[in-house]
Amino acid sequence: MAGTVHCPEPHLGRTAEGGRGVLTEGESDAMTSTTETVAQDRDLELLQRVAQVAEEIRAEISKRVVGQKEVVEGLLTALLANGHTLLVGVPGLAKTLLISTLAEALDLEFSRIQFTPDLMPTDITGTEVIEEDRSTGRRMFRFVRGPIFANVVLADEINRTPPKTQAALLQAMQEREVTAAGETYPLSPPFFVLATQNPIEQEGTYPLPEAQLDRFMLELPIGYPSKDEEEEVAMRTTGEEDPKIEPVVGAEELIDLQHLVRRVPAPPSLVSFAVHLARSTRPGLDETAAVSQKYVSWGAGPRASQYLVLGAKARAALRGDPTPSYDDVRAVAPAVLAHRIVLNFEAEADGRATRDVIAELLLEATEWT
Repeated sequence: MAGTVHCPEPHLGRTAEGGRGVLTEGESDAMTSTTETVAQDRDLELLQRVAQVAEEIRAEISKRVVGQKEVVEGLLTALLANGHTLLVGVPGLAKTLLISTLAEALDLEFSRIQFTPDLMPTDITGTEVIEEDRSTGRRMFRFVRGPIFANVVLADEINRTPPKTQAALLQAMQEREVTAAGETYPLSPPFFVLATQNPIEQEGTYPLPEAQLDRFMLELPIGYPSKDEEEEVAMRTTGEEDPKIEPVVGAEELIDLQHLVRRVPAPPSLVSFAVHLARSTRPGLDETAAVSQKYVSWGAGPRASQYLVLGAKARAALRGDPTPSYDDVRAVAPAVLAHRIVLNFEAEADGRATRDVIAELLLEATEWT
């Protein structure tokens, strides 16, 4: 019995003379293959550029900031992953200096917001002012943009302002836009909020709500420098020299590098491991780790899974590697999970801090792979 043979539709193109021609299936496949090869070559070039940019930024930061290599790596990871970062440390550890130096090395628009108890939401987002047209005498409202309209925003001592003002950052951090007086204004990419917080001084502070903490990709603790590092700090800061920071990368190229990080392939097994790690912090599930069941009252949400994968991709790109590893997930896990886990009373009674619990969790996770 005769049947109809279905042939694939030919792809239309142009002949050498400029007229309309027909590409065969083989020619179409060859063109597709060539396009994919060009894209792969471009990605390899960008991957090499990521490692180069990271090394140059490290060199620029080291002109002013001594040590703190792990914190710098965390900032670079968040930068490539397009995530916000919370730096936690006592005064005098160069938190603000580190962020402002990074902003100079990025050649991006930078603004600093000093959070105080009397700060109002409009001091962050902007406000409407009445403006009079001198030629017509007509009055109209004009929106004056606040310091949130920048590429890098330093939220200094973010926990020193009331929740009403802290909430002004929520939409900006998640949707990268600001709504004021019924109008929505997009924020120019790239956009980062880099916040600082003092963990020991609690008088006159307001704890960050969980919804805002969850919007930070990483929480990076800054510790005291070593003896040699502190001597170097004292030597540099008591001299006259003020090193100049040279811009390394601009907005357009940084956006390209961020898109590259998203294109870095993550094996399904690695994604499964990251999701298992996040779910193991939630009490009452089949995947709950023993240490979480004992010490955790509230575990990390789905954003943790996303940032574990994205952070692993960014770390791999920083090294120039085309694919992330399990070690990359483990490396970013403490900074991703620390501010997303709420410990119970038993943990406090046993003297367990959040990062102690995460360390035990990662030890247990070695048996999963």
